[in-house]
Amino acid sequence: MRVVMFGYQTWGHRTLQALLDSEHDVVLVVTHPKSEHVYEKIWSDSVADLAEEHGVPVLLRNRPDDDELFARLKEADPDIIVANNWRTWLPPRVFDLPRHGTLNVHDSLLPKYAGFSPLIWALINGESEVGVTAHMMNDELDAGDIVRQEAVPVGPKDTATDLFHRTVDLIAPVTVGALDLIAAGQREFVRQDRSQASFFHKRSVEDSRIDWTWSAEELDRLVRAQSEPYPSAFTFHRGRRIEVLAAFVSQGRYGGTPGRVFYREGDGVVIVAGADARTGRNHGLAISRVRTEDGRELPAADYFTTMGGYLTARP
Repeated sequence: MRVVMFGYQTWGHRTLQALLDSEHDVVLVVTHPKSEHVYEKIWSDSVADLAEEHGVPVLLRNRPDDDELFARLKEADPDIIVANNWRTWLPPRVFDLPRHGTLNVHDSLLPKYAGFSPLIWALINGESEVGVTAHMMNDELDAGDIVRQEAVPVGPKDTATDLFHRTVDLIAPVTVGALDLIAAGQREFVRQDRSQASFFHKRSVEDSRIDWTWSAEELDRLVRAQSEPYPSAFTFHRGRRIEVLAAFVSQGRYGGTPGRVFYREGDGVVIVAGADARTGRNHGLAISRVRTEDGRELPAADYFTTMGGYLTARP
């Protein structure tokens, strides 16, 4: 089939590579200009560079709503559009243009975690598996019929970076497998159960701020979700920002006020956690490694030289 691809960053790059390696013919690529947004500088393999290396025409757009773009799409005469990590809305005159419509590739197990940063949100929320879904695009974001979907398990120590590498490897088989079904004439696919749908916003610095009223288990997942190269989870100690680079759920149960710097356990320093910490029934979050405002990384036991005081959400 003749394919036009819309995509950006490493997700789009992997999708384009899969298409180039397939029997399908990529006739045009549309991608975003480079961005200085903190999350868009991560996993920033260039779709434009890959397309140009293979002689595929490239258009750069922030939004796909101009007449020149639409004219170029019509000239390309695609059988299908494939989109992955396209950051703005595709209008109906674009996604309905090809003979077989538009296939969107999304890194979650739809209908859950539509929208943005699905791997990070899924890890924070304790999901047992994550994955990649290829679905037909309609006028509701990430809501069209599912053509192909594959999942991988989430381990107890996995970081968002681990899950990125595991799911990005699913892009090629999910995308090409879905295209092969469509090329073979299949037109009926799995409808999404919209009662199970959830939609998430883009993450920002505010979403990495530690709230010590969360349980230790939730905070452990937050720290793992904000693993390098993502911006780290952070808190404030004596008015100064510290980043929490590694942590684990304490073996002991600790009572008191959330955020209290309380006790050394193993190679960590336990912080009291949970909205009901006063009951003494909660595990704490044992911080094992931190980064200070001046960029020093050190074991938490070397940073917290005395117990007492509090970690807070703001200075």
